[in-house]
Amino acid sequence: MRLLIVGTLGGQLAVASRMAMDRGASVVHADSVETALKTLRSGRGADLIMIDVALNIGDLIRRLEQELIHVPVVACGTTTNARAAVEAIRAGAKEYIPLPPDPELIAAVLAAVAEESRDLIVRDDAMARVLRLADQVAASEASILITGESGTGKEVLARHVHRKSNRADKPFIAVNCAAIPEQLLESELFGHEKGAFTGAIARRIGKFEEADGGTLLLDEISEMDLRLQAKLLRAIQERLIDRVGGARPVPVNIRILATSNRTLADEVRKGTFREDLLYRLNVVNLKIPPLRERPADVIALAEHFAEKYAKVNGLKPKAIGAEARRQLMRARWPGNVRELENCMHRAVLVAAGDEIGPDAILTPDGELMGAPERPDLDRTVARAAETAEAVTRALVGRTVADVERDLILSTLDHCFGNRTHAANILGISIRTMRNKLKEYAEEGHPVPPPGQGEAREVA
Repeated sequence: MRLLIVGTLGGQLAVASRMAMDRGASVVHADSVETALKTLRSGRGADLIMIDVALNIGDLIRRLEQELIHVPVVACGTTTNARAAVEAIRAGAKEYIPLPPDPELIAAVLAAVAEESRDLIVRDDAMARVLRLADQVAASEASILITGESGTGKEVLARHVHRKSNRADKPFIAVNCAAIPEQLLESELFGHEKGAFTGAIARRIGKFEEADGGTLLLDEISEMDLRLQAKLLRAIQERLIDRVGGARPVPVNIRILATSNRTLADEVRKGTFREDLLYRLNVVNLKIPPLRERPADVIALAEHFAEKYAKVNGLKPKAIGAEARRQLMRARWPGNVRELENCMHRAVLVAAGDEIGPDAILTPDGELMGAPERPDLDRTVARAAETAEAVTRALVGRTVADVERDLILSTLDHCFGNRTHAANILGISIRTMRNKLKEYAEEGHPVPPPGQGEAREVA
């Protein structure tokens, strides 16, 4: 997490800076908008800008957009500066943080920008196998593709690989390909030269050069445009990049990690992802199983998040009760670790007493998480499954022509012999219907007579 703080506010932003560093962020300071822009262009990028509300925030955001620099901006000011706060939000700031800073608020803002917890908690054998493979290949220079459903912790595993690699003391730069608009992503990755486009008033170093010597994570790479994929392929193959508007290639020394919540082989078949790029990225595939397939991790992660958010919110740590544990184990967790983290954050805040009970394990809508299904619904579902299985068994061993004949005649009987209605239900033309019925009659099969209002036919 890299934080750029712009302005001073009488030293109060320095306090915010110390709080951010206490939570693992690296911090760079700039005394003006111009200095901040020079810092960003130079390759000392940022994941978040915190700026004094008294500075020209609208000018900063406008110039960031002109130079295709993608970074969220948060305004900071004294609590009495209400009008300036409103103007900052209108100018494009994501949030307004009142000063003097509150430690929990600083932590929440940093967590929201980082999006992923960096804690790697592993107890289940299925995840332990993935981690062992990650440790085994971390020291190599091979490109690694990390796959899994959304919320399983792909970026967390990528950071673990970097920490275990020979590049651990070098930069780890993450780019979310899904979060950055297509027209900005090329400049974000490769940088640009002065005059490359309207608004490019100076050279800007991209993420490839920022990561030089270290690791570049391309998060959700399946969202990348095909044209940009071709440029990325060359960068990986040749270890050379071309800045937008550049006259000569720039050498880079990086290791590429990529993540995707889609199956890239399927995207290749659809024509939305280059096959040669997939081969380059997928030297090693670390496939993270969903949380529902890692039952031993559920309670370990829940305990970790309960302790974490009790500390963040200044609350006394609370144990997770037995019934609450059973609820956690029953839940399916479609949002995986991220959903579990949010659930435990809620539980810490709403639990009464010294223990987290079942009534605190809630969905965002306030319903009990992991509640057992209604028995009557279970029976209905079971009967439907049995019926479907019986129908399927009845079809096995029969020809397509026999099944088609029975379907047409049964539908016709259901429509009381009305050929037009039956043809509409089946999605065939009335001509096809008549031809089929004539064929069945000639073969000796009983065919319902035409319904009321329809002309008598040979069939």
